Amino acid sequence: MSVTKVTLRKTCLKTLQTLSRHNSAYRNAKITAKLLKHPKIREAESVLAFWPLGMEPDIRSAIAALRRNKKVYMPFMEDDSFKMVPFRLPLTQKQFGIYEPGNTNLKIKKIDVAIVPAVGVDGEGRRIGFGKGMYDRFFARLKHRPYIIFVQSKLCNTSKYICDEYDIKADLLITPDAYYAAAKGTNNDKRNTLRRWHSHT
Repeated sequence: MSVTKVTLRKTCLKTLQTLSRHNSAYRNAKITAKLLKHPKIREAESVLAFWPLGMEPDIRSAIAALRRNKKVYMPFMEDDSFKMVPFRLPLTQKQFGIYEPGNTNLKIKKIDVAIVPAVGVDGEGRRIGFGKGMYDRFFARLKHRPYIIFVQSKLCNTSKYICDEYDIKADLLITPDAYYAAAKGTNNDKRNTLRRWHSHT
């Protein structure tokens, strides 16, 4: 059977659902450590993060560390997508179980790095999420493209190019085990691919 976005999403969600809760703290700590020591994160002045849902990597300790010396923003759902608002407590649970800070009139137009949860990733480094398209629409409307980091609790991907042009593409994918960085395509196929970055495992 051929791999599609629908089939890979189902496979990856099943994989995430079966991950041992016993090892979750270890996985989250590995992802957090990789995030905080990465040069793009260390150099950034502003970061878009997320408050994790049940199957997503728990990066709350990374958010706490980033807030000490950076501007940290969170998604705030608005219409068919979201806008960025400054991270501040308390958070309120909204639609789809997502936790958000309070609204703001500030218009945040630029961030240096975006940390985005991914359910699956295709061979070009494009994201498969829960199928709502909110991140895709958000980045399509953002004038300045930030450095985009996907995080996964366990690598779930395909080497096939199954996503659409509008699906957002990672510069870097972080799992508990490794970094995967975008590598340039070949003369015959100009599309980028994700390759394991052995120097930072």
